Amino acid sequence: MKYKLDAIDRKILELLQTNSNITNAQLAQEIGLSPAPTLERVKKLENGGVIKSYHGVVDLASVGLGVSTFVMVSLKGHNKDNIEKFMKAIRSIDEVIECHHVTGSADFILKIVATDIPAYQNLMLEKVSNIEVVDSMQSMVILSTFKDSKVVPIS
Repeated sequence: MKYKLDAIDRKILELLQTNSNITNAQLAQEIGLSPAPTLERVKKLENGGVIKSYHGVVDLASVGLGVSTFVMVSLKGHNKDNIEKFMKAIRSIDEVIECHHVTGSADFILKIVATDIPAYQNLMLEKVSNIEVVDSMQSMVILSTFKDSKVVPIS
């Protein structure tokens, strides 16, 4: 369901996406409202599901996660039961930080992080390829990232 946003809501979303640590007083000043109605608008956006959560962005290398990959996964059969089994199994693998159900030559695209290539290989052999409904996988190691934005354009 599309949420009806006015100009103030859009400005709030733009500001919170670039700095979720902004205080309510700073946010109010930026959008030109007093703090009470600003907080009310933010709560309304949260309760309406427009703002889903707030996160700190972690530098992967600084926490020892030196390898990132995209993995295209095809299932043995593209039916509801297999999709549900796959999604349940993937949810339990912490190293899978994104999972997207897609169209095209694969059924899912995963983003996976690991400490190094041996750890990645072990993860793939011991966990991902052992999911009973997985038919095939194609891995792509991410060499470098020049854009990784979590900010979505608000129109």
